[in-house]
Amino acid sequence: MNIALSSVFLLCIPITLLLASALSGRLSDRARFNHKSTWLIKLSGLIVVLYITALVVSIALPSLHADAQYISQSRLSLLMMGLVVFMSVILIAFSRNYMAGEPRSGTYWHWLLNILAAVSVVVISNHLLLFWLGWVSISLALHKLLTFYPERPRAALAAHKKFLLARTAETSLLAAIILLYQQHGSLLISDLLSHFNAVATNDNLQLTTVDHIAAVLIALTALIKCAQLPVHGWLIQVVEAPTPVSALLHAGVINLGGFLLILFAPLFIQSTVAQWLVLIVAGLTTVMAALIMTTRISIKVRLAWSTSAQMGLMLVECALGLFELALLHLLTHSVYKAYAFLNSSSAVYEDMQRRLAPAANPKMIDWIVAGVFSSIIVSMAVMVIDYQGVWSVWLLLVLALTMLLAQRHSERLRSSMMPVFLLSILLVISYSGFKWLFGAIIPATSAMHVEALSAVDIVAILLFVSLFVLNWMLRYQPHRPSIHHLHIALFAGLYLDEWLTRLTLQVWPVQLPAPSNNKVLDKATEVEEV
Repeated sequence: MNIALSSVFLLCIPITLLLASALSGRLSDRARFNHKSTWLIKLSGLIVVLYITALVVSIALPSLHADAQYISQSRLSLLMMGLVVFMSVILIAFSRNYMAGEPRSGTYWHWLLNILAAVSVVVISNHLLLFWLGWVSISLALHKLLTFYPERPRAALAAHKKFLLARTAETSLLAAIILLYQQHGSLLISDLLSHFNAVATNDNLQLTTVDHIAAVLIALTALIKCAQLPVHGWLIQVVEAPTPVSALLHAGVINLGGFLLILFAPLFIQSTVAQWLVLIVAGLTTVMAALIMTTRISIKVRLAWSTSAQMGLMLVECALGLFELALLHLLTHSVYKAYAFLNSSSAVYEDMQRRLAPAANPKMIDWIVAGVFSSIIVSMAVMVIDYQGVWSVWLLLVLALTMLLAQRHSERLRSSMMPVFLLSILLVISYSGFKWLFGAIIPATSAMHVEALSAVDIVAILLFVSLFVLNWMLRYQPHRPSIHHLHIALFAGLYLDEWLTRLTLQVWPVQLPAPSNNKVLDKATEVEEV
């Protein structure tokens, strides 16, 4: 089989990471400590060189038989591999200092590099079995890092729930793969996508019942992978893992659910059942997780709820047919969340400053000015790019800018409003420009176009307006009894995770370690008795 040169360089990236993983497991703790500042730096440099070489070769020497390869050379795969390489370099650099002096650092490096290798395989796979094996490998290796501190009961329970949910998602994905193979006789992703694109452009062709079932299974896999309610609890509780592991999970691994829907966009968007399943579950998760986040104090827990909400919004964008926007969301969220977790210590200090010096509550005139200004600049952007499609995402942008401007437009901060107005204009321009740019990476077919004010668009509008109104009431009307009760329910996470935890322990009980403070008390009691 003809193998493109760029595929060779892309394949060398996960192979290099796997070899480095094996090397880290063989080195002794002392040798690993002495060599970490050299071989890890060389590893980062090598995978960067391999990626740049693959990118240059794919542009200069495109393969005539790229669709017949097991390794994808699509623009989506190349872009995602760039994100993986970037995140790998950042995590390796941060972990070198974070894990210094850790007795089990060899175990950490072994499984971290395994995860990065598996993620690399997933994003460049053009074969469904290779894709699935990489997907499973990520989950199994991640479980080892989530239980890096096995003596912590909360972390052990979260990892146990994650383990069961991961097996459920993998089974769902495998069932979808089997159905697609039986229906179309091919395991190459490019062949399947070509067929579904042909269905989208030919009125005489339609998806079969088997295709619809496969689409629903893929949607279910994405919802579980992205920790959507009510299967979200593990994501909130694994924050007890080492900080680089949290960054890897929230900035990388959890985004694979969105990548799955973007990859199978021609199939997913033509299945009404799958589309509505994602819209309802992910839409409600976006609203509830975003509101729950506002009730939490812990920075890491707030970031975890934020991830669940952001993943929900990304999946909603897929349900609306805005796959280019979902891809932009995926990339920007990965970079932001990696920074947020790796900079969480500074975030604590910044949050304390905001609490000690809160801004004054906006007045009615502040909301009016902010709403009018946001509506004007967003409307201008829509006209400039000649946008045709759903309105809900633009309404969300108007509401977000209104909240930002109104909170800044107070008597205490009125003198510093000009930079905020300029920032708002810059955000709208950047949003419009990147949306157009990523539209070139993921060309939309006619089937991906969702009409403005369709049922899907109206439901999304209602969800976004509800989020804005409830957030406003929680922040500025907390004295109302109904809002106080809502705040209590949100602080408890609407009690959804308790239900899932009981169900998980009934399906597969697990012996949790005793809390470390109990061990200390037991030892102290023994000393006193002696």
